Amino acid sequence: MKIAWISFGFWEYSINHAEALAVDHEVLLVLPAIKEGVLDKTVDPRVSLFLFPEARLRQPIGQIRRCLAIVNKVREFGPDVVHLQQGHLWFNFALPALRRYPLVVTIHDPQHHPGDSESRKTPQWVMDLAAKRADRVVVHGKSLVKVARDEIGLPDHRIDVIPHIALGTLEAKPTQAEDDHNVLFFGRIWRYKGLDYLIMAEPQVSKHIEDVRITIAGQGEDFDRYRQMMINPERFEVYNSWISDDARDQLFQKAAVVVLPYVSATQSGVVPVAYSYGKPVVVTDVGALSETVDHGRTGLVVPPRNVQALAEAIITLLRDNQTRRQMGANGREKMKEEWYPNVIARRTVVTYGSAIRHRVLDSR
Repeated sequence: MKIAWISFGFWEYSINHAEALAVDHEVLLVLPAIKEGVLDKTVDPRVSLFLFPEARLRQPIGQIRRCLAIVNKVREFGPDVVHLQQGHLWFNFALPALRRYPLVVTIHDPQHHPGDSESRKTPQWVMDLAAKRADRVVVHGKSLVKVARDEIGLPDHRIDVIPHIALGTLEAKPTQAEDDHNVLFFGRIWRYKGLDYLIMAEPQVSKHIEDVRITIAGQGEDFDRYRQMMINPERFEVYNSWISDDARDQLFQKAAVVVLPYVSATQSGVVPVAYSYGKPVVVTDVGALSETVDHGRTGLVVPPRNVQALAEAIITLLRDNQTRRQMGANGREKMKEEWYPNVIARRTVVTYGSAIRHRVLDSR
């Protein structure tokens, strides 16, 4: 099968997918060119990589040029199926130029999240165009089927649930010792990530874990408001910047537990990263987050916006090294069984087959 994979972001996610698919199929991976060092990862030579130039959303000439470049490259490749990630403000309007090919669209976020100013640059109705045109749609959680149906108007029979692919360094030996009392918050910092609640939980955690350290790593909105909330700023270690792959390795290896205190979510790539490093997670019960955790086995699920429950979960894991490490090991096994690239590739190919059959039936 010839697969054209198009994404305007999600670099590591897309590369992991493309490399797994390329074991048995011919893959064209279409990604935006990014500054050197932003992604410390080489691409398997079995994948045909096409990097298109970046352009600002408000530069119509540049956007039209790169849309034409992508369309021409895909036509030259002649795929059996096109797989688009989420869609794009400009490229969604170029999709009719590829109408001859069956289309699969992965919806990473069916709706804009509160406070995420970057995503809101694209109106919701434009973001939905690609999904409505698709022969098949992929979401990363069962609860998201209802969102795609109710908010976008997609029929259930066109939606496939496939877990988020594993991210992180899957087989590397650890180079950083674990800190038994280190808590990690990792990823983009927007209002919906609930970092406020982790900061508010710190005094309660500190009462029981005297040397607790909370590491915050990522960038997003203005961080000053979060600093002002810190009652004990010395308890926090903050990296308010883009994090390289090497730095991420160190942060996750050092962490005892990874916390996702989100107040709104669809799914998250942070959970499979945590599992890749054998770390248990504490997540809130929003979106499909709870579907990624076997409560009490790979981590703990708590109600959103509940500082007391969040603090108690963190304390429980930091107090019991044996149970915590067993949960981390269980998470790694779950990742291998359900989210490993070869597992996800097989399930994705089934979706491609459904998209191709749908297009054949429609043409009759």
